[in-house]
Amino acid sequence: MAPPDVSVVVPAYNEEAGIATTLRSVHAALDGIGVAHEVLVVDNASTDATPERVAQLADPRVRLLRNPENLGKGASVRRGMLAADAPLRLHCDADCGPSVEALPRMLELSRRFDVVVGSRLAPGARVGRRQPVRRRMAGRTFGVLCRLALREPTRDLFCGFKLWRADAAEATYRATGLSGWTFDAETLAMARALGYTITETGIPWTDRAGSRLSMPRVVVPVTRELLEARARVRRAARRPAPAAPPLPAAEAAEPQG
Repeated sequence: MAPPDVSVVVPAYNEEAGIATTLRSVHAALDGIGVAHEVLVVDNASTDATPERVAQLADPRVRLLRNPENLGKGASVRRGMLAADAPLRLHCDADCGPSVEALPRMLELSRRFDVVVGSRLAPGARVGRRQPVRRRMAGRTFGVLCRLALREPTRDLFCGFKLWRADAAEATYRATGLSGWTFDAETLAMARALGYTITETGIPWTDRAGSRLSMPRVVVPVTRELLEARARVRRAARRPAPAAPPLPAAEAAEPQG
């Protein structure tokens, strides 16, 4: 099997109903544009048949990593990103199937940016079924809170469809510490503090039922986490910026004539 050009990291918790469909969508999208790839499914101690559904695919391009206990979504994505082998690494939530058609555009942008954020708010986004009003209000409130704490300007912080260059992913995920769902905000702020470049691009996306978020229950612990993350980001911002990776010979050559 050819070495992968893209590693797709899929965090999963109790996704038995849709994980196989998502993985088939990812394979079809990358096979369709001729991109060699691997998929790392990081099972976060599911209590359903998610691992069995992944194993039943019997696809050598799929690796299943199982957490011994529920460590949080951020910890699962971190584990997958650091275990991946490819020069490009895509964080793709287990319901990301509708978004995979944006991959060609994101791959193109990855030639110029270290992190390409799939966005439901950027130009070109196509949102099918929208989140319930209460969920949208909670998301906006937490987005504002994250931006105040971390000074991260990305508009769609929490969309689970992000493409990273390997050097940016490894440096960022090794430097961050949040393991819960707010990890997205910390990773983007940390990547920027380390000197990596970030852009947003619109993607197709549709909501699915089942997400629950209680503002009163999580606002205090989230605020505490964000203050811890801000301290880490500020320390990182004081370090020297990373050296840019060398360009391939064909790109580095001066034009002739």
